[in-house]
Amino acid sequence: MRQSSVFLLLASALFSLPALAQPRSSQDLVKPSAAQLAWHDTEFYLFFHFGPNTFTNLEWGHGTEAEDLFNPSGLDADQWCRVAKQAGARGVVITAKHHDGFCLWPSAYSTHTVRESPWKNGKGDVLRELSDACRRHGLKFGVYLSPWDRNHPEYGTPTYNDVYANTLTELLTGYGELFEVWWDGANAEGPNGKKQAYDFRRFEKLVAQYQPNAIIFSDIGPGCRWAGNEQGTVNETNWCTLDTAGFGRGATGPPADTLQRGNANGAHWIPAECDVSIRPGWFYHPEEDDRVKTPDQLFDIYLKSVGRGANLILNVPPDRRGRIHPRDSAALAGFGKKIHRVFGRNLAQGKKIRPEFQGSPLAPIRFLHQLTDNDAYTWSETGAFVLDLRRKKQFNTIVLQEYLPEGQRVGAFRVDVWQNGDWREIARGTTIGHKKIVRFDPVKARKIRISVLETRAKALLSEVQVFKSE
Repeated sequence: MRQSSVFLLLASALFSLPALAQPRSSQDLVKPSAAQLAWHDTEFYLFFHFGPNTFTNLEWGHGTEAEDLFNPSGLDADQWCRVAKQAGARGVVITAKHHDGFCLWPSAYSTHTVRESPWKNGKGDVLRELSDACRRHGLKFGVYLSPWDRNHPEYGTPTYNDVYANTLTELLTGYGELFEVWWDGANAEGPNGKKQAYDFRRFEKLVAQYQPNAIIFSDIGPGCRWAGNEQGTVNETNWCTLDTAGFGRGATGPPADTLQRGNANGAHWIPAECDVSIRPGWFYHPEEDDRVKTPDQLFDIYLKSVGRGANLILNVPPDRRGRIHPRDSAALAGFGKKIHRVFGRNLAQGKKIRPEFQGSPLAPIRFLHQLTDNDAYTWSETGAFVLDLRRKKQFNTIVLQEYLPEGQRVGAFRVDVWQNGDWREIARGTTIGHKKIVRFDPVKARKIRISVLETRAKALLSEVQVFKSE
């Protein structure tokens, strides 16, 4: 028998793994768009809640606040971006308009904006300053635009959908490229005591028309979904696919446990985004200055969000000067340093990998080297494989990544190390997705075996990385 035929038979056996519910073929797997892949790679970004609530010490404004309350004494969007970069964030999202209806830009469709405030004599535009600063610092820019509006007189009437569409269009066309548009599900009475029937389909079409690469966040996407809590964490099992039939936004959204886990056979690619604030509140409150999360707390959140295949949006509210408070800045700098320390040196990069067949090693296969080339867009079909670090090294962290352009496939895996003449299990997990960070007690070994235990189709991994950290 020819050598190539032998390999094909062995490979066929290698990939005969226990399977989850299978699509008819790998072509039937739900897959992300190019814009969603770019969003996955963004991983971590900051949220800026800023507006009249910053000055009234409220979380939800009433919409009746006087415009002259908004008057930051030293707004510095470049400082916001420097803090974001120190933390390792790759983008920012700002509350362009919160529920109180106050617009941080001089909207032509409202009289409750920065134009009516004393800040910069009514000539200011927070979105302009921040979007320009993001370009200078190489950060992506996104906007939160609350559909609920407790100030606008047309809220609760059909005309308000025109108003909202027009204000949304101002943001979509006036501030350069957006990577995300953020909608929550808040919907209560406006100034006339009426609720609004939002025309979200119309709003989605506007985003698609003017910002086709922007990802829409909401309970049901369509670009990415809420993770079901505001603690910044997602379930260990986290599928990027979701069924949305019969669900809406807000009170009519999917149950929290579904948002946490996704649906293994969901009809749509709607991955999870985890939101959390660095403080107890979302807007700045001076009494919370001593309640800022520590670098270690932020790192734990990172492991339970980005480390479980989701994205993390961390709220850092500017203070009444229009600057990030020194305590928040220090915590974020410490968090960024910790990320660098933990993931600074990949022990697996460039190391050899061989497949494993029924417990016996096969000769090295060339394409497996792509799992250690530090490139998430090269990939290899995998079942079980052995990574050789060349000599014994101590480590306590392994990072796995799937090749997402072909969908999410892996439902379970195991990690073993070769010690004292036998394999010893040190960790196991469920889904991988964009990234799975596996932490365990420090071990010292030369060889590591990764075994895919359950998969929806042939498992396609793009990266395996190994780290020794504190």
